[in-house]
Amino acid sequence: MLAKDTVDISLNIRSLEEEIYLDRIQKKSNLTTKPFRLIDLFCGAGGMSLGFSKSFGHNFKSVWANDYNKYCAETYNANFGEHCTFGDIVDIIEDASITIPQADVVIGGPPCQGFSLLNKNRDNDPRRQLWIPYLDIVNRSGAKVFIIENVPSLLGTPEHYDIVSTAESMGFQVWSGKLLAADYGVPQARWRAIIVGAKYADPGVLFPLRKTHYNPDLNSTKSNSKVNLIDFMPGVNPWKTVRDAISDLPAPVGTEIRDEKPPLNLHFGRTPTPLSIKRYRAIPNEGMNRVDLLKNAPDLTPECWKRKKSGGTDLFGRLWWARPAVTMRTEFFKPEKGRYLHPEQHRPITHREAARFQSFPDNFIFKGNKIEIAKQIGNAVPPVFAARIADAVTALLLSE
Repeated sequence: MLAKDTVDISLNIRSLEEEIYLDRIQKKSNLTTKPFRLIDLFCGAGGMSLGFSKSFGHNFKSVWANDYNKYCAETYNANFGEHCTFGDIVDIIEDASITIPQADVVIGGPPCQGFSLLNKNRDNDPRRQLWIPYLDIVNRSGAKVFIIENVPSLLGTPEHYDIVSTAESMGFQVWSGKLLAADYGVPQARWRAIIVGAKYADPGVLFPLRKTHYNPDLNSTKSNSKVNLIDFMPGVNPWKTVRDAISDLPAPVGTEIRDEKPPLNLHFGRTPTPLSIKRYRAIPNEGMNRVDLLKNAPDLTPECWKRKKSGGTDLFGRLWWARPAVTMRTEFFKPEKGRYLHPEQHRPITHREAARFQSFPDNFIFKGNKIEIAKQIGNAVPPVFAARIADAVTALLLSE
């Protein structure tokens, strides 16, 4: 556990306010049975909605959702009911025949590619402005709380400033910051920007969320980092790891979605070339990557990697058993795109393994072909992470 000498004994104002606040909310929640109405925009597969659902112990009812990808809409409807509207959100808000239902909370992540550092044309990307229709629906639905999730590089941009200032002009108090999914029970080191708006309470009392899990390396004798226990919930546990998530799975079979019950339906592989297999075998130990490939087998190393003197070392990397997975992106099945090789087996990770790293339960239904399902998995908000956000949103709604 965390060392006692790392505790900051000077209880800060936020922790005291939070304790009193949550005690009052708990008493009120015992009298509340009516579900909160939820709208999910840019919903994707519905990872955030799932975290807000009864499956994760929450009292939210999804009443409307939207996504521009028809496979995402099909996946959402298969899991939450037939109320996800497929189409461009800009067209939808201008269509007088479509009624936006009333809701207590609006959640969602305007497409993150507009802010991603991987997007070389991001400064001119029209997707940077999709927060405008998002807040329009917040206004039209009468929502008391909203949550925007995005890549961390959104923070500090002109769009971030515009989101906050517009929301404040609508009567919201706003908190924004960066959270790590691994700190909340997700077996993945996924940093996300979160913007919270609330009309009847200061979200800064509850955000940043107190952590339910901790990095065990911070308590090692090798670490110089100090930990403030005020940042953690009681009963804190170590981070979930790759081993926790996938060690029970057998070797994958085939290369296509299988007509079997979960988890094996999405546990399929690829058909790597003989050269790829040689490269996998040249870096047999967990944690190895393209740098080790160059050391161990320069004849197998692509020329572009030989010339690459800077940039990510996760490329063509193996995961570690005892650490969380790296951030899942939409092409996790391509090891040349990141650290997506199995810790031991000579292969990339499967769709089922990626879904587990995102904390999706095995019985969640994905619709579409394997490329579309990979996009849904990689773009999703991890449901376990969303469930911790839902804890705080419940408190904010009950504070009215």
